[in-house]
Amino acid sequence: MRLTPLEIPEVLIVEPKVHEDDRGFFLETWHAEKFRATGLDVGFVQDNHSRSVQHTLRGLHYQLVEPQGKLVRVVTGEIFDVAVDLRRSSPTFGCWVGATLRETDFRMLWIPPGFAHGFLALSAQTDVLYKCTTPYQAQHDRTLRWDDAAVGVRWPLPTGVEPRLSPKDACGVALAVAETYP
Repeated sequence: MRLTPLEIPEVLIVEPKVHEDDRGFFLETWHAEKFRATGLDVGFVQDNHSRSVQHTLRGLHYQLVEPQGKLVRVVTGEIFDVAVDLRRSSPTFGCWVGATLRETDFRMLWIPPGFAHGFLALSAQTDVLYKCTTPYQAQHDRTLRWDDAAVGVRWPLPTGVEPRLSPKDACGVALAVAETYP
C-alpha cells in the first residue's frame, strides 16, 4: 500500500496493492495493522454506501462534535472528491484539495477529522463507500456551501450544468459564518 499526501499533507491518496488475473481482482480495502504500519493509525466505527447519478454534488459536510475522519473509495463510476480544511489553527485553513477517484484505479482518499468533505458524481451512476472514525450525529452535522467563493473549489462541471443538490446541500453556509474547529 502506498500513501501519497496531497497539497494539504494530512489528506492522503491511498493506493492498495491490487492482485489481478484472468478471474478478476482482489484487494484489501482496510487492514488495521498495515495502515498502522504506514502511520495511519485510525479505527472505524461506521461504513456508508452512497449511490449518485451524474452531476450529483454531495457536501461539503462535516460534524462539529466528534469530527469524522473518512476513508473514501469508489466501487462503481467516478467522482471528484474534495476536502476543505476547517481547522482555524491550521496554515491551510479554508483551503481545499481534490482528487478524482475511479472504480478502475482502486485509489482511496483519507480525509482526517477537521475537514469538510464532498464529492461530485462524474459518471452516469456512481457508488461510493466510505468508512468513518466516529458515528454520524445529525444534531452536529453541518454543511459548508459547495460554491463559496472564499473557498473556491473548482468543481469539474460542464459549462452551463448546475449540480444536483439535496435541500440541505443547497442551504450550506459560507466559510465566513461557518462553525469551524479550533
